[in-house]
Amino acid sequence: MGAQLSKTSMMDETSDEPPTSAVLLDNCHFSQVVFNNVEKSYIPGGDITCYYTLTQNIVPRGKDWVGIFRVGWKTTREYYTFMWAPLPTDVCSDGAVQQQIQFKAYYLPKNDEYYQFCYVDQDGAVRGASVPFQFRAKTEDDILVVSTQEEVEEIELENKNLRKENEELKASCASLQKQNINLQEELNKTQELQNSLESLRSNTEKLELELHSLKKENKHLKDLYDCREAELHQLKEQIQNVTSDKECLETRLKTALDQMDQLQSQVLNYEKEVENLSHMDHDKTEQLESLKEENRQLHMAVTQQQQNHDLMKELEEQKRLYQILQAKKNEADEENQKLREENDGLLRHLSQAREVSSFSVASQAHAPIPAPKVGGLLFGNPYRVAEANLEAGAADASIRKCPMCDDVFPEDIETSQFEAHVQSHLLECPLCSETFEKSNKQVFDDHMFCHGLE
Repeated sequence: MGAQLSKTSMMDETSDEPPTSAVLLDNCHFSQVVFNNVEKSYIPGGDITCYYTLTQNIVPRGKDWVGIFRVGWKTTREYYTFMWAPLPTDVCSDGAVQQQIQFKAYYLPKNDEYYQFCYVDQDGAVRGASVPFQFRAKTEDDILVVSTQEEVEEIELENKNLRKENEELKASCASLQKQNINLQEELNKTQELQNSLESLRSNTEKLELELHSLKKENKHLKDLYDCREAELHQLKEQIQNVTSDKECLETRLKTALDQMDQLQSQVLNYEKEVENLSHMDHDKTEQLESLKEENRQLHMAVTQQQQNHDLMKELEEQKRLYQILQAKKNEADEENQKLREENDGLLRHLSQAREVSSFSVASQAHAPIPAPKVGGLLFGNPYRVAEANLEAGAADASIRKCPMCDDVFPEDIETSQFEAHVQSHLLECPLCSETFEKSNKQVFDDHMFCHGLE
């Protein structure tokens, strides 16, 4: 009845039942909580303080409690009174925690039976139990009076059972501590394995990301390689085309160089002919001077001997011959001027061929220059007739002849008019001022095409 009142009073104070269970004593772990400084007996009517130590094998929780049980209890439901166990605040260097709880006198047992403290976790399992103690008043001699032999034997038997139980609890505590050490080692190994597993998972994820990135980069490089292959194939075709064009251009250039060599040879021949004509002109001039001197002497002779009719006739004949020779000389001068102009034109053509030798292949393909006959000029010798007439001793003439159309102009025509007439037969390049005959317009067009290639 007293135990029931104590339970009711504690429920009123805490407003909560402690967690209990029907687990038997064989399944309890009494070594995880150690009770300290437990007296053999406590004086009834006073508060008592319970001291205990939480070992490192237990993790305290909010619903753990400490109860007072009568010796001989079987389950945690048989507590007499209890107090909630406070959560620890100070931890010793060895991992243990010192705690204490104070039980009020009002809730303590009033009889002199044996009791013990028990630490119960929030699952209702016992984690520690103290040695038995009593609630009794002390006598002067503090002598325990035993009324009967049966009670003494019962107490001894109970003490023997308690000592045996204590030994078993100690052995169980040592075994549990050893198991706890092994479990702790296994837990540490498990934790290390888990950390290693997490690290491997992290590395695997990183490797998967790197693999995905490498696959993506490999695809990009493959696409780029295909693009480069297509570009390389196109470049090879372009190189083949350029090589073919180069060979064609080299062939045409060789032909142009051969033609230029022929032109140079012709120019040399022209220069020699011009030089010969110059010598011939000089000789004819000397002959003319000589004839003039003879004519002067004859004129003086005619003046002095006017009565000599034969001399007059001879003088007339000399005059006629002189006029004929003068006409032939003028014709020879005109032909010589024409030849010089043609020679200048050839020199300009040669200069043009040297300047645009790298671009003259196209123009030479359209307008090839005919090779001169062996021993002859490219455009013929316009002075052959005049030379023959001069050798025959023809007289001077007072006419001008166009070298392009053979039109004849009087000697008194202005030079600018004559040059304008000759210029009307020519085409002038607006880029290099080179002149060409209108009768050969294809050469002029090829020349302008070469300028377009520059």
